[in-house]
Amino acid sequence: MTAPAPSNLLEVRDLHTRYGRVEALSGVSLHVPQGHIVSVIGANGAGKTTLMNSIMGLLPSQGEIFYGGESIQGVPLEARVARGMCLVPERRDLFASMTVQDNLTLGAYSRRRDHWKKELDDIYARFPRLQERRTQLAGTLSGGEQQMLAIGRALMSKPKLLLLDEPSLGLAPLIVRDILNIVRHLRSEGVTVLLVEQNARASLAISDEAYVLETGEVKMSGPAAELARNPELTASYLGG
Repeated sequence: MTAPAPSNLLEVRDLHTRYGRVEALSGVSLHVPQGHIVSVIGANGAGKTTLMNSIMGLLPSQGEIFYGGESIQGVPLEARVARGMCLVPERRDLFASMTVQDNLTLGAYSRRRDHWKKELDDIYARFPRLQERRTQLAGTLSGGEQQMLAIGRALMSKPKLLLLDEPSLGLAPLIVRDILNIVRHLRSEGVTVLLVEQNARASLAISDEAYVLETGEVKMSGPAAELARNPELTASYLGG
């Protein structure tokens, strides 16, 4: 087993994930350098969500997954979260009947109260709308506010690696811009991001590197700026 490059916070090698007899991921390999935003783009059914769930340990898989230079294949979900990995799922998975603030504090369940109080203040500074609605039930928020809450709840755990699955799904263009600007700012604060996104143009604009997933396989990869100029990618995903 060859050790991963020291600069890579996450490295995935030859990952295979099956649903019964159907292979959803067929030998996927990728790396996420420390402090970078890496996008995975592709059509519906390409295997993007399966990839994220496999990396987090929510689905059984075969292959190698390194995090912080150590293999985490077989490590349970709770231990991956404790090491600084956090997934914001496509469905957001908020507790609709709980308040905004209660949802946020649940994100810091593994941390001491005197530690997460400052984080809560920081989240409210980052998302003023959440502070305004802190006593409101999460299920009554707009789609954009719910996405902010989902990201805020993830940040309460002080992640080193944030996995975002379709953060722009179902949101208006102006809200998408706001959400992706938040993702860009997280990178400047030292958070490494793996971003799964159907909005290829927007995700490439904020990413350092990108991978194109088709039917469970990586078809293209490279610097995001180069892929954004790739004629084949432009024709398939960017409307060119």
